[in-house]
Amino acid sequence: MTLTKQDANLKISTADFERFRDFFYRKTGIRFEDSKRYFVDKRLVERMRQTQASTFRDYFTHMRFQASGEELQQLINTMTVNETYFFRESHQFDCMVQELLDEIVKVQGKRELKIWSIPSSTGEEPYSIAIYLMERWPSIQHIDVELMSSDIDSAVINKAKAGLFSERSVQYLDKVLLKKYFTKREDGMYQACDDLRSCVHFSQVNLNDQLQMKRYRDIDLIFCRNVLIYFDDSSRRSAAESLYDTLAPGGFIFLGHSESMSRISSLFKIRKFHHALAYQKPSV
Repeated sequence: MTLTKQDANLKISTADFERFRDFFYRKTGIRFEDSKRYFVDKRLVERMRQTQASTFRDYFTHMRFQASGEELQQLINTMTVNETYFFRESHQFDCMVQELLDEIVKVQGKRELKIWSIPSSTGEEPYSIAIYLMERWPSIQHIDVELMSSDIDSAVINKAKAGLFSERSVQYLDKVLLKKYFTKREDGMYQACDDLRSCVHFSQVNLNDQLQMKRYRDIDLIFCRNVLIYFDDSSRRSAAESLYDTLAPGGFIFLGHSESMSRISSLFKIRKFHHALAYQKPSV
């Protein structure tokens, strides 16, 4: 196999990798360890080919100073991993509809609730929340719920809005729910119905961007699962503080099973429910 002149120049040196890693960390809060070097190099070279950059230096300069910021967003989309499925870690959804939301309504006397799923990925989590609310929370009949979902990756947000899922994504949905909320297409994909898609408002948010995070306030329940594990200690603390500020007094947050808020921040109170563990913002 003969390498072209461009291919020969599409190499990422150790200095290039470290320079990019520091830049990406400042922009997103995500730090790539040396063990991720192959993953990062492969995706950088992919973007260099797409933009026809002759060297890493040319690409890095173009990406950083492009007025539209389009290439930076493309790079973020490429570097972030999005893999999920419906009803993942369903014990937290059970906790939501059987214990947590009823407590918020009873204790705080609310008739309107805000729930936020971040990151949205391709939509499996927020749509799972919507199905649980409609199918398993009787109070939805007289409580208004605003369901929001956000991600740093613009491409997956568009996929989430489209509501098109593979068989793997819906494998844990029982047949009744699958038939009720989805239509199977000839290509084997499952299309979410309009009623389900209309339940969720999607937006693009960088969890590490404090200005963007200030748009979100008085949220009663946040699902922020399996994202803080990609941050270092400093970024985790910053993200925890931003999430704390978005919560209404007495609001709750769910993290992924391998994450612990108590190791990140002392702002939250640990609450042990029957089905799951949650972290609560004190009411006073």
